Amino acid sequence: MILGIGTDLANIERIQGTLNRFGDRFRNRVFTEVEQAKSERRRDVAGTYAKRWAAKEACSKALGTGLRMGISWRDMAVSNLRTGQPVMHVTGWAAERLAAMTPAGHEAIIHVTLTDDHPWAQAFVVIEARPLAG
Repeated sequence: MILGIGTDLANIERIQGTLNRFGDRFRNRVFTEVEQAKSERRRDVAGTYAKRWAAKEACSKALGTGLRMGISWRDMAVSNLRTGQPVMHVTGWAAERLAAMTPAGHEAIIHVTLTDDHPWAQAFVVIEARPLAG
C-alpha cells in the first residue's frame, strides 16, 4: 500500500547561487558527508546538489510533514546503489515519523527517482508499506 507521495522541482541556478553565497555553511546544514562527496565528484556539482535538495523536499512531503515538526535536512539522505539507482535513507525524526506511519506487520520502502534538465532538477518519492514475509 502507498503511505505517501512527494515531488519537488528545484532550480539548479538557485542552488548554485546558494552554494556561491554560503558555501560550506549551506552544504553542512543540508547535506550529509556522503551526499557532499558524491556531489563534489560530479561535473555538474550544482545539479547533483539540486537533485538531492529536491529529493529531501519530496521525501518530507511523502512523510506528510514538509520540513517542519522536527525533521532536519540531514535526517534524509540520498546515496546510490552500484547500479546508479538512488536510494533514500532516513534517520532521526524522519525515521521516527516513517515508523509511526507504517502499519503493524509491514515494512516501509522508500522509492526515489531523480532527474535534471538544466536549469531544473526534479525528484519524486513514493513510500510503500509491504507486508512482512513470514
